[in-house]
Amino acid sequence: MAFRNLAKTVEDVLRKVRIRIKVQEVDHPDGRVVILKVPPRPLGVPVDVRGAYWMRAGQELTTMTPEVLRSIFDEGVTDYSATICDGATLSDLDSDAIESFRSLWQRKSRNEGLAELSQEQLLEDAGLLVDGAPTVAALVLLGTHNGLRRHLAHAEVVYEYRSADEAISSGQRVEFRRAFLAFYDELWDLIGLRNEVQHYQEGLFVRDIATFNERACREAILNAVSHRDYRSAGSVFVRQFPRRLLVESPGGFPEGVTEDNILFRQVPRNRLLAENLAKCGFVERSGQGADLMFRLCIEEGKARPDFTHTDAQCVYLTLHGTVQDPQFVRFLEQVSKQKGQPFGLNDLLVLSLVREGLQVPENLTSGVRRLLDAGVLERVARRRLILSRRFYGFLKKSGEYTRRKGLDRETNKALLLQHIKDNAQRGSRKAELLEVLPSLTNDQVSGLLRDLKNEEKIHPEGQTRAARWFPSPLRHHDNE
Repeated sequence: MAFRNLAKTVEDVLRKVRIRIKVQEVDHPDGRVVILKVPPRPLGVPVDVRGAYWMRAGQELTTMTPEVLRSIFDEGVTDYSATICDGATLSDLDSDAIESFRSLWQRKSRNEGLAELSQEQLLEDAGLLVDGAPTVAALVLLGTHNGLRRHLAHAEVVYEYRSADEAISSGQRVEFRRAFLAFYDELWDLIGLRNEVQHYQEGLFVRDIATFNERACREAILNAVSHRDYRSAGSVFVRQFPRRLLVESPGGFPEGVTEDNILFRQVPRNRLLAENLAKCGFVERSGQGADLMFRLCIEEGKARPDFTHTDAQCVYLTLHGTVQDPQFVRFLEQVSKQKGQPFGLNDLLVLSLVREGLQVPENLTSGVRRLLDAGVLERVARRRLILSRRFYGFLKKSGEYTRRKGLDRETNKALLLQHIKDNAQRGSRKAELLEVLPSLTNDQVSGLLRDLKNEEKIHPEGQTRAARWFPSPLRHHDNE
């Protein structure tokens, strides 16, 4: 009989995994039932058995990966930016930066009483000092060069400019290892020095769009400083190229945040730091600024912010500066003016994806009906959308609209025909052909098959569901 001695079972589990379980024995008509209640592991503490940490991988047990272990350890540190820097004192903070912080906080809060506080009391009230000792957030925002060098050397931002994407060495490199509030504007000034303006003709007028949108770039930098992992030894890098800006920040996304949900899920890694940036009017405590970056890029006809190559060790954010479609920008402006209100961010994301011929993900489909009703989008298949006739009419390219809408049907027919040809010996059932075009309904696929049959390119053998489709023999016509 299993678990004969319940007290010994509890003792054995406690000795092996250091977790106290509860065991209950229940009499059942079909026999004895033992219920084991296992509490969750302690927050931030992985459970080791025989000297290893284990996790489930499908039906098997395997040792935890470094990424999984790191995420568990992260649970135990709710806010690293609020921890005290050992050995740091008020003298490690820049007095001018503190006064800048006071001024920004006072302007944002409209609290005139902040002017009467001593610097130490000001920082205590902001949570940046704890019993007179600076926190990590205090050194990041207000630290002197020597203070950071001694206590938090990796809390620096490195700017590099490269004249070409393939350039190995930088044409300019500036290292900012001092109070973030002291160099924030200077860093943007460096980017602005090489901020080419792109010109577009609109009738009699010329429109200018900067390659690097200042608000988008500032948000990218703020995100890197605010959400990086300060336990990692790496620095934040801002690498500028003629038509793109790459911002690298150590630590990967915060736990629970991915490239797919970054617009909808906010998990502040450094809450105290984010709170004090919000006091300065730089960021909203509840947001990550990603929504603003996406909106600005789409509204200017540029590619969406790109997180390609991001992994558990580093976030890579690229802002592309090339204006891809100025006509698309003009169309959005016109429709917004007619609506009397700007597009929402979700609407802009849907329009941007459709413009690039990409599928709209499930979490954005709720807004598609609104855009269809507004005459901005048209549906040509169950999961296939295109910009509307209205858009191509605005561009005076009605022929391109006809081609794009018609091309979709011809492409689908070609895919079906190719599959039928590839399986000419055994024939193709209707169920297979539905798998070839999963975005189409049964009736839509039937319509395509009917067209191909009428064109004498395919023919069925058999009846109803058992029918198989075969390519028709080629017909030769004599030229008369």
